[in-house]
Amino acid sequence: MRLGVCYYPEQWPQDMWADDAARMAALGISHVRIGEFAWALMEPDPGHYDWAWLDLAIDTLAAAGLKIVLGTPTATPPKWLVDAHPDMLAVGEDGRVRGYGSRRHYCFSSEAYRVECARIVTAMAERYGRHPALVAWQTDNEFGCHDTTLSYSANAAGRFRTWLGARYQSVEALNRAWGAVFWSQAYRSFEEVEPPNLTVTEANPSHRLDYNRFASDEVVSFNRLQVDILRRLSPGRDIVHNFMGFYTEFDHFHVGRDLDVATWDSYPLGFLEMFGGSNEDKLRYLRQGHPDISGFHHDLYRACGRGRWWVMEQQPGPVNWATYNPAPIPGMVRAWTWEAFAHGAELVSYFRWRQAPFAQEQMHAGLNRPDNVLDRGGSEARQVAEELKTFPDLGLCGRSRVALVFSYEADWLTKIQPHARGFRSLFLAFETYSALRRAGLDVDMLAPDGDMSGYDLILAPTLPVLSEEDLARLDASGAVIVCGPRTGSRTKDGHIPADLGPGPLQTHLSAKVVRVESLRPGADPKVVLDGQAFDAKLWRDDLETDLPALATFEDGKPAWVADGRWHYLATWPGPELMDQVVARLARQAGLTVNLMPEGVRTRDRDGVRFAINFAPEMRSAPAPEGVQFLLGGRDLAPGAVAAWQIA
Repeated sequence: MRLGVCYYPEQWPQDMWADDAARMAALGISHVRIGEFAWALMEPDPGHYDWAWLDLAIDTLAAAGLKIVLGTPTATPPKWLVDAHPDMLAVGEDGRVRGYGSRRHYCFSSEAYRVECARIVTAMAERYGRHPALVAWQTDNEFGCHDTTLSYSANAAGRFRTWLGARYQSVEALNRAWGAVFWSQAYRSFEEVEPPNLTVTEANPSHRLDYNRFASDEVVSFNRLQVDILRRLSPGRDIVHNFMGFYTEFDHFHVGRDLDVATWDSYPLGFLEMFGGSNEDKLRYLRQGHPDISGFHHDLYRACGRGRWWVMEQQPGPVNWATYNPAPIPGMVRAWTWEAFAHGAELVSYFRWRQAPFAQEQMHAGLNRPDNVLDRGGSEARQVAEELKTFPDLGLCGRSRVALVFSYEADWLTKIQPHARGFRSLFLAFETYSALRRAGLDVDMLAPDGDMSGYDLILAPTLPVLSEEDLARLDASGAVIVCGPRTGSRTKDGHIPADLGPGPLQTHLSAKVVRVESLRPGADPKVVLDGQAFDAKLWRDDLETDLPALATFEDGKPAWVADGRWHYLATWPGPELMDQVVARLARQAGLTVNLMPEGVRTRDRDGVRFAINFAPEMRSAPAPEGVQFLLGGRDLAPGAVAAWQIA
């Protein structure tokens, strides 16, 4: 468990570097990420490298005992490169070129840009790949940020046609897969296929699904291009990428397979403001962050990293990019740091060392203020560093007894055809995760093709495309299985299955979805469970089944059915109903539910249980009487952390 920081030496006078490095080390920081936005300084003119400043920066940081995470600078190609290859720019869904002047101004499908990326990464790896202070490489920065995964450029169109040719082999197979007979959309050759934008009305959903798959594969291959160079020229160093929160436009599991460590950028207040929950939640957790937003992503990226993961950017104060940007309450930066460690992080790195007084991010706090005085977040980082000195060394998180299956493809499908405003796989998964965490259960996240052995309870909030292979893995697990609405509702080509939904799940659970409807707020379905009515929302499947209903809609039709260890939910449960579902499933799976005090979350790591209070009121740590606390105590003020050893 180590602390890091993001640093931009090129943005500060060189006579500050040694003092910065010394202060970082004194604060308790061990790792420093640099370089990811500095291509124009590394290569100010085509083919003319200037390494002197970077040599000095690395040596200065190393002299202070700091370890270097070096970023490849491909997220910000210089102006001269854009001028030389103007077709490297991405094209938005609106058909407009996304120009130079900020960052991420490239298209993943530009072959000319890929050549240039390989060249700069090779030059960097040849120069720094064996530097003794270098411990890791970060590829690029935040793939897809600012909605840049999907590009509709001529380069993307050409590579998409090649991708389709490899997938379908013949245009006749493509026409069948896309149902191209509809609206006279049949193609005579792959060369006739265009990206699915700028259509008069809705584009063919199978076309769009394949374009999502293609765009995701482009990110995977772009990342692999860099990884292959770094592994060859810089052996023995970890290779990482920093993913984002609530971002699903490419399959992070697929990118993660080429990495040693998955990292992500944690901004709890920004994510709450931009993505999370009701206005009530946004006010209640205004300065703490929602209790489950960070945890959801910690566990997701732990899965993407196959157990190894870091926070590359931890929010240290107000950010600059959300609709509103409040400051965290005192102690919250410390709490977020310990929360990450509780979920198995090896490193928590803060963004950034010092707040910039210029350019786009000057409203974004750092550990230090622009006048170089340590800010509150810096003081809290120092407190964590002091606490780590006496805290026991912990191994990585062991396997939980509960798994949640998360599919990026499911999120693409529900965005392409939501059928109800707000129906998105991502948020159904998040709400399911939140219910599990309210019940005091630790959760592992799994890809649909992940290892499902050893779990007692597996939840798949929605898997529209449920392959026979995925189903076999679920079956072989022996776990109690619950699948949510729209599971098995589409074939791999995006069609309704011949035997209707839930498709292949019917081999284990005799129920057929004969009609679906979506309902606006105010007309939400009610679900009756044990004589009590609960709120559901957005969705209702009409099931044709002889199975007894565990819960019904108000008209008596089944809302939840089961056959042994297989369960199907025909609606999107509201929070209270989701809590009831989780409690009953946990009992069947032999798990103990420990309902958390509102706003409190626990997490176990290597024999230590952590508790954090996200509520704005005082809470008590759910610890046994007489326990010896390793951190904090039974009384949990807002933003407080406690930790104790467990059997």
